[in-house]
Amino acid sequence: MADKSDVSLWEQIRRHKLAYYYILPSAIVMALITAFPILYQMWMAFTNFNITHLRNPHPQFVGIANFIKIFKNQVPLENFNFWRTFGFNVVWTFANVFLHVTIGISLAVALNTPRLALKKIYRTLLVIPWAVPSYISALIWKNMFDVDFGAVNQILGSILGHVVKIPWLTNPNAPIKILPFLSYAFYADLITNVWLGFPFMMVVATGALQSIPHEIYEAAEIDGVNERGKFFKITLPLIRSAMLPAIMLGIVWTFNQFNVIYLVSGGGPLGTTEILVTQAYKIVNPGGLYGIASAFGLVVFFILLGITLFTNRVTKATESQI
Repeated sequence: MADKSDVSLWEQIRRHKLAYYYILPSAIVMALITAFPILYQMWMAFTNFNITHLRNPHPQFVGIANFIKIFKNQVPLENFNFWRTFGFNVVWTFANVFLHVTIGISLAVALNTPRLALKKIYRTLLVIPWAVPSYISALIWKNMFDVDFGAVNQILGSILGHVVKIPWLTNPNAPIKILPFLSYAFYADLITNVWLGFPFMMVVATGALQSIPHEIYEAAEIDGVNERGKFFKITLPLIRSAMLPAIMLGIVWTFNQFNVIYLVSGGGPLGTTEILVTQAYKIVNPGGLYGIASAFGLVVFFILLGITLFTNRVTKATESQI
């Protein structure tokens, strides 16, 4: 009997042509709505395509000139600095994901306590931030950070006993001196995105915790393991396989979290909270520089690909645990 690997690709297609006929319509649709835009963007990245070429799409081929402009900060956009934005984007991503995971796992463990009253109600309430559309939450939080009438300053004033007027979204200075590159607006964006992001990690951690047999904890108690030991030696290792893919997904989502940055701080003040995707958007609107924006999109793609491959290699998130 001939080995399957010895059969040519064309012969395999001929043998299973009925199956290929079934997937042909989907393949054509996917090629039109996915593959063609990607290939078109890649072509635009190597041209000087701008708003004047929308009606006459015959731009000039410029090679890697768009990429050089990006890396040398020569893009005609206010406060554009690729390397500063990239560094801020990395800090923004890992600060958010760290808080999402820490808060999510902590709440999941707390709500997994046996005989805890009203457990289902707590879980439902904590999922609400995730259920509300992110742009609505972002706009609500933006109003809450208003310097004169926002709820955040009002609450801080009630706690401190005097009027508080922190210019969360307009002061470009850093409230923490050892972190001079993080303005007040960063913390406003961070609080908003933590509010939006922890429920996802809590739901994933809750599902993973449900799969841990209670007998393991009983055996640990017999061996004299305390609560801290059970958490670090049983809980964390056994939820690892579920949490790592969620963390990788969280990194990608947060790295490209356009809604929060654009709707809460708008990338300001003075560009101190710009991330790569908000810069890419502004290159197109109002910049109208489609060629540079396409090159920028490719750069963001390869950065995310590198982060994902590195994270996957370090954590072995997609490898079988069996």
